[in-house]
Amino acid sequence: MPNATAVINLDIEGPTISRHLYGHFAEHLGRCIYGGFWVGEDSPIPNEGGIRLDVVEALRALNIPNLRWPGGCFADEYHWKDGIGPREQRPTMVNTHWGDVEENNHFGTHEFMALCELLGAEPYISGNVGSGTVREMSEWVEYLTRDGDSPMVRLRRANGREEPWRVKYWGIGNETWGCGGNMRAEYSADLVRQYATYCRDHGDNKLYRIASGASDDVYQWTETLMRQIGCFGCEATPKNYFQGISVHYYAMAGPWETKGSATDFDTDDYYRTMAAARRIDRILTGHSTVMDVYDPGRTVGLVLDEWGTWWDVEPGTNPGFLFQQNTLRDALVASVHFDIFHKHAARLHMANIAQTVNVLQAMLLTDGDALVLTPTYHVFEMNKGHQDATSLAVHLRGEDAETDLLSASASVKDGAVLISLSNLHAEEPAELTLDLRGRAVGEPVARILSADRIQDHNTPEAPHTVGPRPFDDLKTTDRGLTLTLPPHSFVTVRAPLVT
Repeated sequence: MPNATAVINLDIEGPTISRHLYGHFAEHLGRCIYGGFWVGEDSPIPNEGGIRLDVVEALRALNIPNLRWPGGCFADEYHWKDGIGPREQRPTMVNTHWGDVEENNHFGTHEFMALCELLGAEPYISGNVGSGTVREMSEWVEYLTRDGDSPMVRLRRANGREEPWRVKYWGIGNETWGCGGNMRAEYSADLVRQYATYCRDHGDNKLYRIASGASDDVYQWTETLMRQIGCFGCEATPKNYFQGISVHYYAMAGPWETKGSATDFDTDDYYRTMAAARRIDRILTGHSTVMDVYDPGRTVGLVLDEWGTWWDVEPGTNPGFLFQQNTLRDALVASVHFDIFHKHAARLHMANIAQTVNVLQAMLLTDGDALVLTPTYHVFEMNKGHQDATSLAVHLRGEDAETDLLSASASVKDGAVLISLSNLHAEEPAELTLDLRGRAVGEPVARILSADRIQDHNTPEAPHTVGPRPFDDLKTTDRGLTLTLPPHSFVTVRAPLVT
């Protein structure tokens, strides 16, 4: 049986793991909004103001920190004034990016803000740079966040909202290198500066402006943006045009043209997927290194506001709706990503999985009045104790560590340590020693997420095929803990710290 040791110094604390690394993404795409979050006030499915309450309840259990909306590619053809006022009077549009379907704009700004209030999540709004105007985005900020009296304040009040909302996070465009305008990096950077200038702070609502950044490992795009606000290798404080830079990365087992099935895959596909998931470490390191040259004080955040697996759509579904099943393989992709996110906590400010409901690597799948929690959902739930915790470095030693078949991270918060462990072996268990140093720990409590097969998933007919359960295959030793991780499993261990 392969074995390894994880050395964790409980008394050497690292940077804080922002809760926003556990963020989510909801685009007007397929059944994410309509049929996912929104069912309408006349639906027999329990709702509040048209917002589906079983979805809200499930997401609140994750302590969902933020929700990005309305896109994605959709954001750069969305004009926000079409989505306010009486619903029956709102103009329709065609969603040209996703299925070429008609959008009735019944879910707009007020509905989104009501959703965020129900979730207890911060809104993250992605503005239209590709087909919009500077004035349009500036007025959206004013409409949402300004108090007192102004044209947009009067419009908001006419639509039933007296007080302004607090909206901190604003995306300045989305994928401007592609669906957001097919721009050059230099042109996009100039637009970011222009738009950010007119996205103003109103009252005490301070904006965190996120510049549309790179895809994958296109580090030149990040450098072009950083040159707008900082100088090469100098100690000057960066200019305050924007406070974050985005990057997008999706894990796939094959090329873009043939991504493969979400459920019908073999062991080779599985290992290729795990290697793709691991690649995010190198990508975040590359972008962070570029940013460090221009911003050594790390005042500008890196924002991975799209990540997750991307497979071929389920047979018989609209190819533009991006509906895919979610297996144990997807859950392990998520667990590996979170370990890497925790490692990059000093620079990485936010991450948003794509997407929350019924699209790509979803938390939830809905089918009529049925709601399914996916394996990925359970990773978010088991890991939620890392939100706003203090990170701890994990030093893996041994055969598994060298072959990247073990993944781990740890943090401390509220007098306890939380350790997340993944055994990525498809077929073999792994013996792991947790060498805990610097502080003593009390009685541990552990949970496991696994299944018989890496292809296993949950459905309305079998909603609990993949779900967490108590894990007791661990022992206390003089060095800490020893445990045997089953193949293809995710385990969390929580233990109180002894003073």
